Amino acid sequence: MLKIKEIKIFLPLVTFSFFYIAGSSQSLDLRDAINIALKNSLEVELLKNNVEINNTNNYIGVAGGLPVVSANATDNEQLNNINQKLNTGTEIKRNGATGNTFNAGLTAGMLLYNGSRVVAAKKRLEQLQLQSEQYLNSQIQNTMAAVMTAYYDIVRQQYYIRTIDVSIEVSQKRLEIVKTQQSVGMANNADLYQSQLDLNALMQTKQSQQLVIDQSKTELLLLLNLKPDSTITISDTITMDKAIILGDVLEKLSNNADIIAADDQVKISDLIIRETAAQRYPSIRANAAYNYNRNQSTGGQLLLNQNNGASGGLSIAIPIYNGAIFKRQQKVAELNSKNAAIQKDILIRNYASGAVKTYQAYVNNLQQLETQKQTVELSQKLLDLVLQRFQLKQATIVDVRQAQQTFEAASYTLTNLNFAAKSSEIELNRLVNQIKF
Repeated sequence: MLKIKEIKIFLPLVTFSFFYIAGSSQSLDLRDAINIALKNSLEVELLKNNVEINNTNNYIGVAGGLPVVSANATDNEQLNNINQKLNTGTEIKRNGATGNTFNAGLTAGMLLYNGSRVVAAKKRLEQLQLQSEQYLNSQIQNTMAAVMTAYYDIVRQQYYIRTIDVSIEVSQKRLEIVKTQQSVGMANNADLYQSQLDLNALMQTKQSQQLVIDQSKTELLLLLNLKPDSTITISDTITMDKAIILGDVLEKLSNNADIIAADDQVKISDLIIRETAAQRYPSIRANAAYNYNRNQSTGGQLLLNQNNGASGGLSIAIPIYNGAIFKRQQKVAELNSKNAAIQKDILIRNYASGAVKTYQAYVNNLQQLETQKQTVELSQKLLDLVLQRFQLKQATIVDVRQAQQTFEAASYTLTNLNFAAKSSEIELNRLVNQIKF
C-alpha cells in the first residue's frame, strides 16, 4: 500500500544554547540569533551612546548650580622712549627704558537665585536621561521583534520546501507507476512524458524556493550584523502562545517604551516652561576675587606700583524690558508642551488601534489553524488514495495532479497561518514591551 510521507507542522522546540558563528555552517536557534543581534546591532549601540551622553549631562554643574572659579594671569614686557616734563620743572628723557606689567587674579562666582531655573534645568536633564533609556528599550524590543519575524520567516520558507519534497515524492512514485504500467503495455508515452515534466517542474520549484530561503537567511544575517556570506542552519518550528487576552494587552500598553518616552517628553516640555519663565525673575550672584597687580619701569616718574588683595560682593540683574522676548518664549514653550501631550495621546490612540487589529488577526489565525490542520490531513489522505487508485488504473494523471495541488495549497495555507499567527503574537508582545523567546 502506497502512502505519502506526512508533514509534521508542530514539533517540540529545540533546547536553546549559545554559540559563536564562525566560518563553517553553524546551527542557529532563536535565542542565539537575538543575543547576537543585540550584541552587534549598530542601532542599539547608537542609542547606548545617547544614554551615556544624557547620563553625563545629568549633572548639577551642567544645570548651572555649582560655583564657577577661574584664574588668569598676564605678563607684558615694554621697551619705551620716555620724554616727560613735570609741573615742578623736572624733565625726564630716556631712550630704551624697559617696563613690566604683571597681573594675576582668582575669581569665583556662585548663582544664588534665578527663579529656580537651575532646579528646573536639573530635573529636565534627569528626564532626558530617562527618556533616552526608554528609546534604547524601544530599539531593543524592535530589534528582537525584527529578528524573531525574520527567523520564523525562514522556518516558514523551509516548511514550503517540506511540502514540495512530499509532492516530489508523490511525482516520483507516479513516474515509477507509469513506467511499470508501460512495461506491461498499460500506459503510453504521453503519461510518461507528463509525469516526467511534472517532476522536473517540482524540482525547479524546489530550487527556486531554496533561493528564497538563502536570501531570507542573508536578510537575517543583516539584522545580526554578520557577514552576508556566513552559512547558518535553522532547524526549528513555529509554536504559538494561545493565552494572550486583548484586555491585558490594552492594559499593559502603558509599559510601551515609546509611550513612556512620549510621557517623558511632556514632562520635559513642562520643565522648559519653568526654565523659560525663570528668565523674567531677578538673578542674584555672589562674587569673590583675589587680585595681584605689579607695574615696574626703569624710566619715568613711577618706577614701581604693586598692589594685591581680596574682594567680594553680590550682584543682581533685574530684567526690566527686552521687547517681550521672554514672555513670547514662555508662550511658545507652553504651546510645545500642549503639542507634546497631544502627540502622546495620538501615540496611545494609534497603538491601541494597532493592538486591537493585531489581536483580531491573531485570534482569527488561531481559529483557522484548527480547521486548516484538518484540511491538510484530509488532503494527505486524498492524495494517498488517488495515488493508489492511479496504480490500479482507476484514476488518471490529471486526478493525481489535482490531488497534489490540493495538498500543496492546503499545506501552504497552514504554514502561512502559523507564520501570521506568530507574527501577530510577536507584535502584541512588542507593543507591551514583553517580547518572549
